[in-house]
Amino acid sequence: MNKHRLKRYLRSKNLNPVNNRKKVGVILFATAIGVFLIFAIRFSYIMMGNIGNVSLAEKTAELYKGSQIIKAKRGSILDRNGDPIAEDATSYSLYAILDKNYLGINKKKLYVQEKDREKIAEVLNKYVGLEKSYVISQLKPQKNKQGKTITNVEFGTEGKGLTLETKTNIEKALKKENIAGIYFTEHPARSYPNGEFASYLIGYTAYADKNDDTKGMKGVLCIEGAYNKQLKGTDGKIVYQKDSSGNAIPGTQVVKKEAKDGEDIQTTLDRNLQLYLEDLMDSVEEKYSPESMTAMLVEAKTGSILAATQRPSFDPVTKEGLSGENALWRNLLVEDSFEPGSTMKVFTVAAAIEAGVFDPNATYQSGKIQVDDTQISDWNPAGVGTLTYRQALAWSSNVGMVHLEEMMPTAWQEYIKKFGFVKSTNSGLLNENIGLLQNSTTVDRAMTAYGQAISVTDFQMMQGFTAIANNGKMMKPQYIKKIVKSDGTEKVYNPKEVSQPISSTTANQVLTYMQDVVNDATYGTGYGIFNIDGYNVSAKTGTAQISENGKYLDDQYIHSVVQIAPTEDPEYIMYVTIKKPTIPAGTSASSIVAEISNPLLKRALDLGVSDQ
Repeated sequence: MNKHRLKRYLRSKNLNPVNNRKKVGVILFATAIGVFLIFAIRFSYIMMGNIGNVSLAEKTAELYKGSQIIKAKRGSILDRNGDPIAEDATSYSLYAILDKNYLGINKKKLYVQEKDREKIAEVLNKYVGLEKSYVISQLKPQKNKQGKTITNVEFGTEGKGLTLETKTNIEKALKKENIAGIYFTEHPARSYPNGEFASYLIGYTAYADKNDDTKGMKGVLCIEGAYNKQLKGTDGKIVYQKDSSGNAIPGTQVVKKEAKDGEDIQTTLDRNLQLYLEDLMDSVEEKYSPESMTAMLVEAKTGSILAATQRPSFDPVTKEGLSGENALWRNLLVEDSFEPGSTMKVFTVAAAIEAGVFDPNATYQSGKIQVDDTQISDWNPAGVGTLTYRQALAWSSNVGMVHLEEMMPTAWQEYIKKFGFVKSTNSGLLNENIGLLQNSTTVDRAMTAYGQAISVTDFQMMQGFTAIANNGKMMKPQYIKKIVKSDGTEKVYNPKEVSQPISSTTANQVLTYMQDVVNDATYGTGYGIFNIDGYNVSAKTGTAQISENGKYLDDQYIHSVVQIAPTEDPEYIMYVTIKKPTIPAGTSASSIVAEISNPLLKRALDLGVSDQ
């Protein structure tokens, strides 16, 4: 392209330096206007209170808005008269400040001073039981693993779970000496004012989150665990406005959600009888060191449990008994099944009467009986000669019961279930055991007639005994009287009839025959042992061999008794079991059992606490 053509091309395209500068200027000006408009629009949007999907007004409100959880009160557990068994409380943990920079007004020293260590140790030893040497060692300057100086120290397990009374006593003692540096942290807690009190029926609580006690308590065992939902309640919430320092502005509090306190559970337990039973159990445990024990006192006509406990047990406050080799973690009354032994003969006789095969005056030869390839013996294999079937119950004859079972083989298996065995009692407690029935062979079926080859729970036995004591009407064992909501409305647990396995006539006959156990000087296995002055008593003793790994142990037994009194119009049923006690020479197993059953039953009869 020559020079003239290039000039013509540039002119045609208007491409010259002056025009280019104009165009660039226009573009820059337009761009500046565009950017300005974008910023103006964005600034206007922000001034309206929004950034993206976020409202600045809402964020500002949140900055000056506070909230607080309103803790719901956990429901109380009460005895039948409204006395507290378990209730909400506050516990305290000890700690000491060693930081010398911890000063108050006018630079008052609020930390532990060296001169006060000995006196602090004396006070904590007196009110908490802490060893003085341990306290002094804790109060001396220390460094952590990283080499940093420790400014706060605690005092282990013994320094936790303190009551308000203990806290107050410590504070008063230190204030009197003008000593600073010891302080307390507040924690939610559960109070059990009676200590070891039907512990495996009541249960206990622990922190819902062991690392954060603000999340409250939860039930772990028994009523506390099984009824945790009803007891715990629902937390509420308060919202309020805060000033620039984060403090609540008076008058701005608004309840966002009302706290709903937990429901109170009123049990059927009688505090006085329960405390007495605990003392009796402690005494027997200390003297005879059994592997385990259970005891229940029940109203005959309602099934209401007035007192119930077991050993081993635990203290729900200190948790003593929940660790170590003897720790159980099971409610023996419903979670463990066992072969009851001769107390089962009460039901065998009742079934035989109801089935029309029981003749109290008919006789048989005591001692031994052959069943298929097995020889079954009485507790005294030599026997006592000829017995009537009425005497068979008094003397607790296995052979007599086998004869009765052979007269009603099908009916007996049916009556086992009619009396509620191998079925749930629907107790509402955790991990309820329904027991086991071995009836695949003729020998097994014969053994069930005298309480072996069948396993039961205390609740099942007590439920069955109510049919004997209550004119044939079988009552559900009941430990809750009513549940009261925070608004005052109540759910009342009325006595519940499970069924009527036997007639009133049969029940009264059995009660009469059971009197022979304590009144028959010749054949009564409980004669002179389970009698109670001033009252007619129907009773049945039991001695059951213990089966382990499919074999019965030699000389290892569960000893038991059931007592129903007064015979003519039963008010109470007492049932006690003791497993593997150490029996001193000259002492009988029955007399050991009677150390628990007789005093408690007599006290109940004398006081007349029944609501029947």
